[in-house]
Amino acid sequence: MAETAGSGSDADSDSDSSDLIDVFKALGNPARLQIMQWLKNPETHFGEYEPIADRQSVGVCVTHIQAKSGLAQSTVSSYMSTLERAGLVHPTRVGKWTHYRRDEKRLAQVARAIDTTL
Repeated sequence: MAETAGSGSDADSDSDSSDLIDVFKALGNPARLQIMQWLKNPETHFGEYEPIADRQSVGVCVTHIQAKSGLAQSTVSSYMSTLERAGLVHPTRVGKWTHYRRDEKRLAQVARAIDTTL
């Protein structure tokens, strides 16, 4: 595709597009999208589970995500890995458990990229 006046370089555009494709693929699964929605307000959505660590600083334990979703542990692990590769969540290890929280800075970048790209 030819570069238009005022646009970034083709390499920047390709990188942005590739980034957005990874994000859209990650969020294209209804369960992963639901998990991201739950992680937006962890106290509201995971309040029934006893926190292993501070949800605001380290996120929600993967076992609580698994319990709430009703999905197999291996499925939840795979889904969280996909969200992590897309840069949408940040994992933190607490003892033997992995906790996940949304990467709000990355989500803001994605929103800006959508605004400028689409």
